[in-house]
Amino acid sequence: MNIGEIHFTYIELSWLLVLLVAFFFQLYFYLRYIAGVLRHRRHIRKGKIKFQEHQPPVSVVICARDEEENLRKFLPLILEQDYPEYEVIVVNDASMDYTDDYLSLMTKQCPNLHTTFVPAGATNLSTKKLGLTLGIKAAKYDLLLFTDADCMPEGRNWIASMVRNFNPETEFVLGYGGYLKKKGLLNTLIKYDTLFIALQYLGMAIARKPYMGVGRNLAYRSETFFRMKGFASTLHLQSGDDDLMVNRGATGRNTAVEISSESVTWSVPKNTFKQWFIQKERHLSVSNQYSTTSKFSLILEPLSRAVFYLAIIFAAIFGNWISLAAAGFIFVLRYTMQAIIINKSAKQLGEQRFFLSILLLDILLPLITLYILVFGRTKKKKGLKWK
Repeated sequence: MNIGEIHFTYIELSWLLVLLVAFFFQLYFYLRYIAGVLRHRRHIRKGKIKFQEHQPPVSVVICARDEEENLRKFLPLILEQDYPEYEVIVVNDASMDYTDDYLSLMTKQCPNLHTTFVPAGATNLSTKKLGLTLGIKAAKYDLLLFTDADCMPEGRNWIASMVRNFNPETEFVLGYGGYLKKKGLLNTLIKYDTLFIALQYLGMAIARKPYMGVGRNLAYRSETFFRMKGFASTLHLQSGDDDLMVNRGATGRNTAVEISSESVTWSVPKNTFKQWFIQKERHLSVSNQYSTTSKFSLILEPLSRAVFYLAIIFAAIFGNWISLAAAGFIFVLRYTMQAIIINKSAKQLGEQRFFLSILLLDILLPLITLYILVFGRTKKKKGLKWK
């Protein structure tokens, strides 16, 4: 064996070691966080997690801008919840359509529906934060449950499912907000991206490391909101009314997670890649405001994923048949773990399943995120809307 062969073998073994390190980190991340929903389900079945039987009154707060069509579809479903005492507050954020007329009609028919509005011409950078603040100030009850005007609850027990998690220590309850199913690659992309992000933030909250929630399905106390001085620290940002609120105020002790399929809300997905890209850019625009611990945790997973795939590619190009077989075995092992954990969790949340599409989306979505983080910040934000 000559020196060149020894040197090549050393490099080959080094890359196999890198592959194993990346694989074991991925294994830890999936079992510790992504599988959190499944672990939470087991704890519920074993009676380790207790829910409150008492059903305190709740204020549901919804912001709406030019949402007449969606309000007609989805607001009745929220007003027909099987819950003893609750109110629904819809904040009309300077709508230019017939939202105001529809809300005026509905308030006459539904005594628990109330409205307020953001004045036309409001100069706040984020009128949604202003609208939410107005809605919270108008709320009669301490428990606040948030969703969007284009969201529908899975059923009549949405409020009950979310509120059952509030014990005296609980200040935040995180739920799953998915997207309605449509045909096409874009919808598959949106639904998988939404599911994976949710499994990540729900799983980290279950592991007592909450870092975000989504305003499509989120609950917290009015007392908490005012103690934190509302959105005062994020008024200079267009986004962050949901994830930054959780990132700033949620802890391992004051945060609960709801995973029943009855607690899920479903939103109308974007129709074009451009619309979805702008929406994702808006979501990512405040990620640099997360706590240092949150950012560190979120960077490690895609970094280890990138190293994993690079090591696989290196083994395929430069390795011999033994290293190639080893890399192939590890790749299949990771994919099998992904498919089992993601699809069992999806079933628990009432979400669609993903199989071969995981192989594509697992690579594509981090690249899209990286592109937005590197180049999206340099663009003017005039195209980013509050919704």
